[in-house]
Amino acid sequence: MASPTSARPPGRPRAGVNDVVFAATLSTVHELGYARATVERIAAAAGVAKSTVYRRWPTKGALIVDCLLDAFGPAPLDGADRAELMSSTIRWIAAKIGEPGVGDAFAGVFSDAVSDPALREILSTRLQDPYRLALQDALGEPENRVLFFIDVVVGVLLHRMGMTGAPMADADVDALVAMVLAHFADGVDGEVAEVADRD
Repeated sequence: MASPTSARPPGRPRAGVNDVVFAATLSTVHELGYARATVERIAAAAGVAKSTVYRRWPTKGALIVDCLLDAFGPAPLDGADRAELMSSTIRWIAAKIGEPGVGDAFAGVFSDAVSDPALREILSTRLQDPYRLALQDALGEPENRVLFFIDVVVGVLLHRMGMTGAPMADADVDALVAMVLAHFADGVDGEVAEVADRD
């Protein structure tokens, strides 16, 4: 198979290189696992020099965080009311974590961050904070409640991925939605039961 960068014209914008590296990162993590997906192997899969990767991302953790930001994109925040918005957000996160390489990369970088304060700071400020702020604004919830929402949803989904190597089944995502909405019911004005019935 030809290198994905072999036909790239000179002077291609940085975003184009980033796209190639992000795709190579997820495919390498998916094929080899997080631990074996080194920067060297990712660069080779992308068809770029290792120095090209390190100029943009000084560490594997920084690369993975930006790759996850690219994979997730902006939170959709869809829904006619708070219950629907939270339900759609949980299902969106579950679907993204189920994409090839995304859940593995997410779980791997979180594991590395346990003993790496610098990486934890990157995860907090670059990955978590934008979604936290968007959810706080959309839901009208304080920071501690939104952080709890993120902890529960992402934690459960990544735990399932770590324990089984597979994303959570739809029926279990439905149960997760019901449990999370029940906790936040005091602000939903009785809409939780209606959403659960529709789902």
